[in-house]
Amino acid sequence: MAVSSVRLFNSLYPPCASLIAYSTLHSGFPNSLRYNSFRVKGGLVYSISGSSRVRALVKGKGERTEDYPLAGDSTDDKKVAESWPRSLQRDFAGTPYVPVYVMLPLGVIDRNCELVDPEGLTNQLRILKSVNVDGVMIDCWWGIVEAHAPQTYNWSGYRRLFQIVGDLGLKLQVVMSFHECGGNVGDDVNIPLPQWVREIGDSNPDIYFTDREGRRNTECLTWGIDKERVLRGRTAVEVYFDYMRNFRVEFDDFFVSGVIAEIEVGMGPCGELRYPSYPVKHGWKYPGIGEFQCYDKYLMKRLKKAAEIRGHTFWGRAPYNSGSYNSAPHETGFFRDGGDYDSYYGRFFLNWYSQILVDHGDRVLALANLAFEGTCIAAKLSGIHWWYKTASHAAELTSGFYNPAHRDGYALIAAMLKKHGVALNFTCVELRTLNQHEGFPEAMADPEGLVWQTPIFGQV
Repeated sequence: MAVSSVRLFNSLYPPCASLIAYSTLHSGFPNSLRYNSFRVKGGLVYSISGSSRVRALVKGKGERTEDYPLAGDSTDDKKVAESWPRSLQRDFAGTPYVPVYVMLPLGVIDRNCELVDPEGLTNQLRILKSVNVDGVMIDCWWGIVEAHAPQTYNWSGYRRLFQIVGDLGLKLQVVMSFHECGGNVGDDVNIPLPQWVREIGDSNPDIYFTDREGRRNTECLTWGIDKERVLRGRTAVEVYFDYMRNFRVEFDDFFVSGVIAEIEVGMGPCGELRYPSYPVKHGWKYPGIGEFQCYDKYLMKRLKKAAEIRGHTFWGRAPYNSGSYNSAPHETGFFRDGGDYDSYYGRFFLNWYSQILVDHGDRVLALANLAFEGTCIAAKLSGIHWWYKTASHAAELTSGFYNPAHRDGYALIAAMLKKHGVALNFTCVELRTLNQHEGFPEAMADPEGLVWQTPIFGQV
């Protein structure tokens, strides 16, 4: 699977500790595969109309809203380019300002919450400042800060880092990282979940997402314990809220001064709002369809209850014929054309599975808004683009996006994000379908089709 990021200053840092360019598009046009996205000051919004056109809604002073055709529409590309106003070709005078952020190395803070090589990092940041970069992005790892005991937080290394950033006149995008670091694309350090959480997991492994074979994924906590008091008397969302609230209190001076410009809230593996359906640690390889991750006792209990309410108790199970991590859709009875995914039971299960995802995002973002009132909040959504050209969209289904060919699986997610006024990093926008086809033609991937299909651009 292709990964798109721009690495800077490789000559100054070794490859595993280089800085990554990161920018964000405010008001809903994200661009991120791992860490890239774009946010525009001034309120530039992109929405999609039914005639394959992009509408730029500029909420500035007295500015107009205009429609411009896209390349690939019925007009030839030269005429399309000529039809765009000069400001959207090469003259950018008067257009909204796009701030650029650079992602700091994942291991810039060590497991003892101490800043690694502060002098070297300061020199790097001075270089960034000299080329007019606006700020940096940093993960605040749950496994570091609340590592040893519940509600015992150590922010010392982050405070030192934030002070250096602020003194240089840079700003911060901070990620509340409630997942494990290590084993994913771009991970060059290992930061597990807090030790006290792992101790709970030793005696109660159902706090983790679980696949059909009973394999546990320790990358993050299952959404089945969002409302279960299994974490030393607290629910998972209470643990997340306490962490975010303590961060807000600890770094109040940086919020007041405006150094902290944005908080991104992690809500799943890699910080993305999705199920961990394609874990490399369990043998997944691109473009496998992945597996459903709802076999912990808490989610299974909720599935059985949902089936009882529906009046079909025998539906209280996950699919038995959905293949394995590296299956192709046509190899399974569930995802093949005309398969069980489109049966009465299949629709019930997929609706339940995807609703769990939406409900989790709703809970966590509501509490994030409470903890960070007045601060811009962002969420990251994974662009599952492989098998998009099939009817079932199997890889999306196992990830929690109920988006087969006959159904819009992103409308509810977009509405939920809009409800909380959350900005979005969508990890698919910069990918090109042709490039994906050249590398893996069997994947039936269509990242551009996925981007155009989603209602996110018009709703968030």
